[in-house]
Amino acid sequence: MGKPGQAKQVFRTYGCKTRAGKKVKTAEKRTKPVAPKLKKGLTPGTILILLAGRFRGSRVVYLKQLESGLLLATGPYSVNGVPLRRVKQRYCIATSTKIDVGSVNVSSVTDATFAKETSGKKGKGKKDAEGMFAEQAAKAGPSDERKAMQKTVDEVVAKGLNAEMKQYLKTKFALSSRMYPHELKF
Repeated sequence: MGKPGQAKQVFRTYGCKTRAGKKVKTAEKRTKPVAPKLKKGLTPGTILILLAGRFRGSRVVYLKQLESGLLLATGPYSVNGVPLRRVKQRYCIATSTKIDVGSVNVSSVTDATFAKETSGKKGKGKKDAEGMFAEQAAKAGPSDERKAMQKTVDEVVAKGLNAEMKQYLKTKFALSSRMYPHELKF
């Protein structure tokens, strides 16, 4: 800033460049981010309300925290149509309702399970008509192993639900007039 007429400019450099003789840390030297602390009241089997995304308003069952800090949750798919999903803690509300999920084995589910498969072609080159339509036809839903994993988890979780709990999981959460979220007890 300074006096009128003075032109002071600050040039910032980003990335792996030197700044006044000091080398900026590169991506390899940085420490790996630590998974965030788990919200209070979150234990496996807690019912969550999703606040964002395709399934916002849906009630899901929390299973475990992944290495990245995201939460693993399921609908179950057979009850309310929500598949195994990763959810940010920030976008969910933990309720006081809990179910027993002690016998659910989700140790094989990691962040790599949800990674998208990369195609062999890199970059955005020109595509001919045949290639464009072939790519669209190749896109499909979840893999067979994901479907099998979903089915095994759903069987165990849904077995422990009574009819009332299934109905509770099916209903969407929504606020109506004169319902204030800060006054609700979840």
